[in-house]
Amino acid sequence: MPECGVCFRHCNIEEGQTGFCGARIARNGRVEALNYGRISSIALDPIEKKPLARFFPGSRILSVGSFGCNLRCPFCQNHEISWSAQAAAYAKTAESMSPETLVELALAAKKRGNIGIAFTYNEPLIGYEFVRDTAKLAKAEGLKNVMVTNGTAELPVLEELAPCIDAMNIDLKGFTDRYYTRVLDGDRRQVMDFIKEAVKGCHVELTTLIVPGENDSEEEMRELSGWVSQLKNPDGEDVPLHISRFFPHFHMTDRPATDVGLVYRLAETARERLKYVYTGNC
Repeated sequence: MPECGVCFRHCNIEEGQTGFCGARIARNGRVEALNYGRISSIALDPIEKKPLARFFPGSRILSVGSFGCNLRCPFCQNHEISWSAQAAAYAKTAESMSPETLVELALAAKKRGNIGIAFTYNEPLIGYEFVRDTAKLAKAEGLKNVMVTNGTAELPVLEELAPCIDAMNIDLKGFTDRYYTRVLDGDRRQVMDFIKEAVKGCHVELTTLIVPGENDSEEEMRELSGWVSQLKNPDGEDVPLHISRFFPHFHMTDRPATDVGLVYRLAETARERLKYVYTGNC
């Protein structure tokens, strides 16, 4: 069985079957992106919605998503396209679009304030080939390329994408292995390695969603922000951190929404070490 090399899972996939993410399939002895060019979502969004606070503020960006994800966050806001039975249905029903067509749409949207393309909504790294091919064309047309990602990918994937990506918002969902492994079914170390390499090539901002009872202590935020403070963007500036409020959703409806006061206190804790800290969903 061929092995997928995108993330830490290294799924061995039987012919005609998909891996854990639901978006990579074994065909003719190799693994490829089942979701290549399959668009489930498209919108012209404010850049701040990604969220990016220090990358062309006030602009808009054409945001596109496909289907599938390599994490299993129980509070996922986009579970319909990320990891449910509905997501599997998108493999058959999502609209197919070529990189050329998507770039044409982005260029046409410039008159509405569009600066480029953001690959978002589901996890873009599991379909990195479409991101790569589209971003190359977009860059040649003077458009900006943005990824909103969980950062769960091997570094060779980043190396392929880095020359064409201008900015990323990467989720650093917490700072304990317990949370990443038991709650998210992920790998914190892989995300941290991805972030450390990403900041070398493009503007990076990070997002931490504060989930009550999981990653909401000042101690953890102090450790997380301390690690982030060691990173610098290519312009020499600190990496911005967005601290967001959780709302009950999907499989995690047993938790209350994060207390707004707690979000603000954790933001103040992060500001002990970081210059740029933003709060969201408050």
